[in-house]
Amino acid sequence: MTSIRKKTIQGLVAGDTFLVKRTFTESDMNIFADITRDYNPVHFNEHFAAAKNFNGKICHGLLAASIITEIGGQIGWLASGMDFRFKKPVYFNDTITCRFTITSIDEKGRAVAEAVYKNQDDTLVLEATITGILPNARERDILSQII
Repeated sequence: MTSIRKKTIQGLVAGDTFLVKRTFTESDMNIFADITRDYNPVHFNEHFAAAKNFNGKICHGLLAASIITEIGGQIGWLASGMDFRFKKPVYFNDTITCRFTITSIDEKGRAVAEAVYKNQDDTLVLEATITGILPNARERDILSQII
């Protein structure tokens, strides 16, 4: 069980922050491309990527953004909205850290979170605002039983 799941079972509050880190490989990108059928040449062809002013082939933006699903999955967050703002490209073998902070929770468990993604050089590559519904007491009890 992760620390994220443990904190969720105890009960989440505004200000709770979680960090996850992942290194993206060309193999990850190929699997993502096969699943999504997104074969944009910016991900596959050095010359095309250079024509777009990148320093090499880049990862899919949504592949990098998907780090947030590790956190949401551990929480049991039922997403209702995701607003991603892509700032810089993510290159193969970049290690991205996502810092996810719950900014508000209402009385019905509807929550807002901000996510900041940085690469290994501490460069901001992505920002996101996520809305959704947190597990209620009964659901947290079930989470505690399935661990």
